[in-house]
Amino acid sequence: MAYSADYLDASCGSEYQEAAAGAGMSPREEQQHLVAYTPLVKRIVRQLNSQVGAMSREDMEQIGLMGLLEALRRYGTPDTGFGSFASLRIRGAILDELRRQDWRPRAVRQDAHRVRDGLRALTRTLGREPSPQEAADALGITQEAYWQHLLDDGAEEMLSFDEVLQEATEQAHSAPGPEDSFMLRRSLEQALSSLSEREQRVIQMIYEFELSYKEIAAVLDLSDARVCQLNKSALAKMKAAIGAR
Repeated sequence: MAYSADYLDASCGSEYQEAAAGAGMSPREEQQHLVAYTPLVKRIVRQLNSQVGAMSREDMEQIGLMGLLEALRRYGTPDTGFGSFASLRIRGAILDELRRQDWRPRAVRQDAHRVRDGLRALTRTLGREPSPQEAADALGITQEAYWQHLLDDGAEEMLSFDEVLQEATEQAHSAPGPEDSFMLRRSLEQALSSLSEREQRVIQMIYEFELSYKEIAAVLDLSDARVCQLNKSALAKMKAAIGAR
């Protein structure tokens, strides 16, 4: 779906005019920037949709556009550092909406804790990570239910990691700009160094090459569930590394 300037104007409503005024740009200039960076919104939505799946792609794109609008309002006229700054705002807007919707009911979250505890006990018993079939059999659930648990658990880790990432970025510099982008890149590089080689490859294929779990599984000769596990563990390690700084 292509987005015209008229569509973006109608989608954003009165907030659109407020943002343009706040950023010192005319509505026409801001429309142009919104159209120019819409592919960034769509790319981020593709990434999140493959990992969360709790919201329609169309809804994610609408919310992502509002995140882009907020980024323009805070940043001003885009320069070379704007892409990194806007990416965080777009992701943050979508993930904030997931939190607001309470996308996992309380009963589901409680069940997730039961599954997580069961997996930990099984891993200790086996002395290794269980296969998807072993995990499903031990937990008394189907492989489809186990896979959904991994997706939901990974999404929860991603929400938590995103909070840490945004906080680290905002603390680095009170005003956004190229230095902000450099500090974020440096922190991410240091966090990536804490990962295993396989975790690094999974992160790269998801966030740089935008591959789905199924595509990554085919490349690495792993199961979809194993790729999901690697992504979750990598996010947890990166969260700890960035949060410790």
